[in-house]
Amino acid sequence: MLRTAIACVLTLTASARADIDWATGLVTAPGIGLADRQAPNPAVARGPARRRAEDSARAALAKALPAMPLAGGGTLADKLGDATVKARVDAAVAGALGVTADPETDGSWKVTMAVPVEAVRQALVGPRPLGPTGDGGPAVVIVEGVTAAPAIGMTIGGLAAATIWTKELPSWTKGAPRVKARKVAGAAIDADVGKATAATLFVLVR
Repeated sequence: MLRTAIACVLTLTASARADIDWATGLVTAPGIGLADRQAPNPAVARGPARRRAEDSARAALAKALPAMPLAGGGTLADKLGDATVKARVDAAVAGALGVTADPETDGSWKVTMAVPVEAVRQALVGPRPLGPTGDGGPAVVIVEGVTAAPAIGMTIGGLAAATIWTKELPSWTKGAPRVKARKVAGAAIDADVGKATAATLFVLVR
């Protein structure tokens, strides 16, 4: 019985796979926490099972993040030799967001957790400083005609800022300023971004 339970846990952990959704800006991973069959009832089993599910999801996220592509070439794994970067990435995983959490009748849990792509970018470059006049400029700018593949760390019009990559504009971008990408060179998208700042979210339309 114990061996079977351990085998199930190992199988479920190994099968958990993270997914990068560039359109939402989230790296998500599922996690399953099986209920302790020795617990007196499902209510008692539920707390530890939830923690196991979340730990499983975080483990899947930690395994997937190093493979994320960087603008200009390479992957996040190439930067993890820097102790500061690695500590920030580890902190992003530890602080992963809960997306879904579904309890089972036996006390087990199924969860989905996420690390924002922007958290990974900031792990590489450090937190964005706040200027003396605060954050100004448009909150969102749409950049059309982007030919680059999704990657972390792309600059737009010389600005290092948060990005999402999409083929269809979400409804919340209605009314946002639109600009055209002139060209892509390495880790840079050339575009006239107007009054955008490092606080602007750039919606890159491919």
